[in-house]
Amino acid sequence: MTRKPWELPFLAEAAEAAEVAGLRRAVRRHLRSWGLSDVADAAEICVSELASNVISHVGEGTPVTLAVEMNGTHLRVALRDPDTRVLPTLVHAGPDDESGRGMALLDAVSDRWGVILGAESKLVWCDLATSLRTPDGHVGDRRVAKGEACLTLYSGADGDRGRASVAVMEEAAIVLITDLLHWLRVHGSDADEALDRAQTRFEAETGTTR
Repeated sequence: MTRKPWELPFLAEAAEAAEVAGLRRAVRRHLRSWGLSDVADAAEICVSELASNVISHVGEGTPVTLAVEMNGTHLRVALRDPDTRVLPTLVHAGPDDESGRGMALLDAVSDRWGVILGAESKLVWCDLATSLRTPDGHVGDRRVAKGEACLTLYSGADGDRGRASVAVMEEAAIVLITDLLHWLRVHGSDADEALDRAQTRFEAETGTTR
């Protein structure tokens, strides 16, 4: 599975709760499609704290970009904004303090975090550990494992799971689907209906839509 970097631009708004909730939902849906639902809770926390920090300290109406990508086998969640003067700070809030806990929470749930300063923007990022052995691997999904085993036999692949073999397996998947459609046709089934049913089932299981 190739997990391409994903970005979502938005404006920091005063309606913080609604804004952050929408970002959390978007990240959870995207991680589900990547097969990384096991880190979705931690990713949502990171998104919440990063977004709240921008909304509170940079200002309403600030153009911000949420970026999600793989950093090796870690998931990287980051926010980019144009204010290079306001930097996040890890503080130890007391029990009576009304603020200051956000970055401490982010620090607790992530493996590492930091800031990358550019000429006109800054990127605040955090990395979350996954169960992946390779960036293009998958985590304990029985259906993916079954499909991969089938494609390995179908394509004659030698078991390499690097980026080069992903393209080979993708082509094998297309050939296999085509052959299955031929099988359905000669047995009197409607190939288009079968494709629609498969797509509907896939969307229901992954929470995605065409």
